[in-house]
Amino acid sequence: MFLGIDVGTSAVKALLIDENSATIAETDVPLSVSNPHPFWSEQNPSDWWNATLRAIDELHRQNPTAIAATRAIGLSGQMHGATLLDVHDRPLRPAILWNDGRAKQECDELDALLPDLGYRAGVATMPGMTAPKMIWLRKHEPDLFTKIKTILLPKDYIRFCLSGEKITEMSDAAGTLWLDEAQRDWNEQAVAACDISMNQLPTLVEGSNIAGTLRAELANRWGIKPGTIIAGGGGDAATGGIGVGAVRHGDGFISLGTSSQIFVASDKYRPKPEELLHSFTHAIPGHWFQMAVLLNGASCLQWAAKLLGESDIGALLDRVEAHHHAPSDILFLPYLNGERTPHNNPYARGVFFGLGSDTSRETLVQSALEGVAFALSDAQSRLHAAGTRCALPGVIGGGARSRYWTQLISDIMGGPLARYQGAAKGPAFGAARLARLALGQESVEEVCQKPVIEEVIEPDMSRHESYQPRFAKFRRVYTALAEEFTPS
Repeated sequence: MFLGIDVGTSAVKALLIDENSATIAETDVPLSVSNPHPFWSEQNPSDWWNATLRAIDELHRQNPTAIAATRAIGLSGQMHGATLLDVHDRPLRPAILWNDGRAKQECDELDALLPDLGYRAGVATMPGMTAPKMIWLRKHEPDLFTKIKTILLPKDYIRFCLSGEKITEMSDAAGTLWLDEAQRDWNEQAVAACDISMNQLPTLVEGSNIAGTLRAELANRWGIKPGTIIAGGGGDAATGGIGVGAVRHGDGFISLGTSSQIFVASDKYRPKPEELLHSFTHAIPGHWFQMAVLLNGASCLQWAAKLLGESDIGALLDRVEAHHHAPSDILFLPYLNGERTPHNNPYARGVFFGLGSDTSRETLVQSALEGVAFALSDAQSRLHAAGTRCALPGVIGGGARSRYWTQLISDIMGGPLARYQGAAKGPAFGAARLARLALGQESVEEVCQKPVIEEVIEPDMSRHESYQPRFAKFRRVYTALAEEFTPS
């Protein structure tokens, strides 16, 4: 058995898979996000750990025999989160998350210091990355800044709690701006630019390497063999790729989780910061990927459902599908948490445009689904401008459960999409695969096979054409409002 743990933004997910990659048990424990000021997004690291304990406890309750047979553990998690420990290895403050927009000015300062940083770090300087957050902390919380002994990413804090080791791996380190992507090592110049030292950073390994062993008291708690290894793991984007077998050049997928991404694996490092793409190290040696990153995905549907008092999202989607006969008259800009690709604008916000007294809740939800699809199409254009294409991307994450939404995205983007069996598992499944690789007994090709394709959804090209004027208007509305989003 192999245990995969994904420290997400909305939940900690854990699952057990067997040697045939079949899921034996799975669970998730919800998390909440704190927004103490506009553009801020934080979580308490202790909440991640408590949720992890509850998740593994639940797996143990479901199937104690299976969890006792765990041979290795893999970790995945939300990227970029600044988790700061003091000399006693206790968190100094809530972690600053990937969708936090407070450090825009600090990004400009970092660019002025290191104009070529994007070509070494694989991405333009953006507020959600870890590095500018440290400059913000130095300026705004100087007393706390001087107390920082260790900087960890979210999944690596869980590794520390599980094993006592302060280790990260390439794919998650890629999102800090401190990694030299081509060399797969820390960029000391970028680290020094943030007034931190190398000894404050964790040790680097590959995601398929051993990176700790389970503490004895936790092994006893769950009946797992003492000394069970913990793999390096990966950031959630990379582990999503491992989970769907996106490891060969040109393999790709669309993730519809809290945020959304278009991910395409690469056989070499291909930085394109000018296109606002992320060119990062993969979670396996000798591999990289390019990714268009959107800060908003299935979270837009969840937000709209909550706003409308709809508790059954499945039933809501059924009503919207029955109501859907043409592109919505309402346009929705889905930038509830700002945006990266293609705007790099942490201040962008969501907009409903064209509301009327006859607007129904089904129309609003349809426009929200279309807005995310338009944003994905907008981001895809940047990948195409960089010469990056994927013939048949799979769709993973919670949003992949909806065939209707997947068809809508295919229609708007104008290309086929694959629906995988078990696609909603995503990064936790990939983490379990990395645990299997860490045992060193199998190859990447043997372990990272593609899931069974449940269905290939072909775009309705007549619908695609009908959406093009709406897509053009979507872009114009953002352009018209872009300056208005900036706080005064």
